[in-house]
Amino acid sequence: MEAKSLHSGVTSQPSFSGGGAAIRPGPPSEGAVTVFLNSLTSKFYVALTGTCSLISGLIFIFEWWYFHKHGTSFIEQVSVNHLRPLMGGTERSMSEPASLSNSRESENSRQNVSECKVWRNPLNLFRGAEYRRLTWVTGKEPLTYYDMNLSAQDHQTFFTCDTDFLRPSDTVMQKAWRERNPLSRIKAAYQALELNNDCASAYILLAEEEATTIVDVEKLFKQALKAGETIYRRSQQCQHQSPQHEAQLNISLPKSAAICYTAALLKTRTVSDKFSPEAASRRGLSTAEINAVEAIHRAVEFNPHVPKYLLEMKSLILPPEHIQKRGDSEAVAYAFFHLQHWKRIEGALNLLQCTWEGTFRMIPYPLEKGHLFHPYPSCTETADKELLPTFHQVSVYPKKELPFFIYFTAGLCSSTAMIALLTHQFPEIMGVFAKAVSMISRTCVEHL
Repeated sequence: MEAKSLHSGVTSQPSFSGGGAAIRPGPPSEGAVTVFLNSLTSKFYVALTGTCSLISGLIFIFEWWYFHKHGTSFIEQVSVNHLRPLMGGTERSMSEPASLSNSRESENSRQNVSECKVWRNPLNLFRGAEYRRLTWVTGKEPLTYYDMNLSAQDHQTFFTCDTDFLRPSDTVMQKAWRERNPLSRIKAAYQALELNNDCASAYILLAEEEATTIVDVEKLFKQALKAGETIYRRSQQCQHQSPQHEAQLNISLPKSAAICYTAALLKTRTVSDKFSPEAASRRGLSTAEINAVEAIHRAVEFNPHVPKYLLEMKSLILPPEHIQKRGDSEAVAYAFFHLQHWKRIEGALNLLQCTWEGTFRMIPYPLEKGHLFHPYPSCTETADKELLPTFHQVSVYPKKELPFFIYFTAGLCSSTAMIALLTHQFPEIMGVFAKAVSMISRTCVEHL
């Protein structure tokens, strides 16, 4: 019995082929795959589709947030910047010489730098008497840190010089303009006045920062003017300039929304009181009406954000201390002061409402070429978000289309959630459907 059992135990050992190599198990047969698929329950498919729906939903939410914050798709950005170089992709055309490509890139970069220049708003308000009053009433900050930092740099340029160390009051004011805390700046201004009662820059700072009414602002500016005239007369005793040099003025008027829209308003007022869209469609536009419409189109092409503020389709806010030409910040600054002028002229806003959207039919899309001006810059949105407060919704032109991956993740999330719900409600039917899809997919893969 022991020999028999030993013999049976020996014969039950796996056999070896010649050469000493063991026989390895082959790939799973079709029957094994079928058994595995049949063993899956409806709970597995519910868990699978539910997990896919959750993951795709999280990706969709992140993509939506990233697009609204940065204006581009995160997945597309990663694909272009990181995956394409790894896959051997190239941006430059083989037929284009490297020198020509580099020259075009440098030219475009120079154009973007000039377009993204931020300008000081010549009609900015007073911080103490106007901006801070809004903060007291609403608790909202109308100025951003970026805007105030630019103003601090401007103040240092306007009111400081290399010889300030010779005058103790100017040395104090040089430090005052660099202070971030308003109370520290005001305190330094009073210290400068104690050292020199004719310190004009100290009066200017107090008018900007401390005065809470326009009347107080006017008084302080008059004192600053008087002190400045006194200092000027003293300086004339030390040096003399010829009348030709004193009369030499460099006046330049760069293109701006104020110039374009004021020109449109001047041409509009001659025809706006009698303008009627129905009558114009029947008889056509007269020469004066054509000139007015063309002026409106020219203004809208330069800054397309202004009409919504003039027509009160968007709420106005206090203008910032700096503006971006052709951007939303410039539109806010123009409409804040000039909306009353459009309202005074009868029919001007009606003519603007009937004609301003026609501008976009004349501008090439996607704005690679301008019609009357240079192509609309793509950097205005970023600059406006830095200049305008967070509670203001920045106007964007042209409207950016949603990226493909937002639609894709939204569809994937919705479809997998629907499949998970159907699988939970109708497990038998969805189980048969899943097995059929799996068999068809496997058959297609085998044929390929």
